[in-house]
Amino acid sequence: MKLYKYHFTEKESDITLISESRKAILVAKKGFFRHRRILENYIKSHNEFLTSFSPIEIHTDERIINLMTEGSLLCDVGPMATVAGAFADLMLEEMKIKSISNPVPAKVALIENGGEIAVDSEKAMKIALYAGYNKLNLNIGFLIEKKECPMGIASSSAKIGHAVSLGQSDIVTIFAKNATIADGAATKIGNLVKGSDIEKSIKDALDNADDIDGVNGAFICRNDKIGYSGKIPKMFKITGDKDEILKEKFTNSFSEGFEIIK
Repeated sequence: MKLYKYHFTEKESDITLISESRKAILVAKKGFFRHRRILENYIKSHNEFLTSFSPIEIHTDERIINLMTEGSLLCDVGPMATVAGAFADLMLEEMKIKSISNPVPAKVALIENGGEIAVDSEKAMKIALYAGYNKLNLNIGFLIEKKECPMGIASSSAKIGHAVSLGQSDIVTIFAKNATIADGAATKIGNLVKGSDIEKSIKDALDNADDIDGVNGAFICRNDKIGYSGKIPKMFKITGDKDEILKEKFTNSFSEGFEIIK
């Protein structure tokens, strides 16, 4: 199956879409801009939705607002802690729903938005985990199979990335029923991985991850210790340069290759 990869940025959003369907990719991109406009307009008159570090229980007629609200309530974080995952979920919906603009729903649909991933694919997809240059020199990836889809994947780190984490993990990766929950849970659990007892900090964080509705599994690395709980995808070892892996993201080494849409 020939796959296409399309990358674009908009302000804080850095998005990569993968599918066998060009139409599905373009529909998802249009959906992103539509939902982003809705969110930006909502925030203008509801600034607390942008600034709050705690959940805000509201209900509107807008899908993006409701999705972020639901995710923040489940994970006990502010609404904006779920925004990247929510955009990914809504783009995934656009790709998988039959419409005039997208008459044949995508068989392969993967959206990565700033590291948060929504995937629903009939073809197994390999996704790399980047934990920086830690003591274990982790070079692993996860194999996402059809039976596990749809799935949301999100990560939080105190060592890499632009997002603020109050914890001390090298990486916390959450696997959930959608990317909105994964995004919020990664923030929540990432903040809990701290303290002088490294093993205890990982165990306590994993226990908390297990208690979040919609989270399927969690993987945590801190210094020279790792732990995981719940149901996580099959892992595999990655060979190659970490910087190149991060630069290329979903490269030919993880699939049969992509045609880049310009």
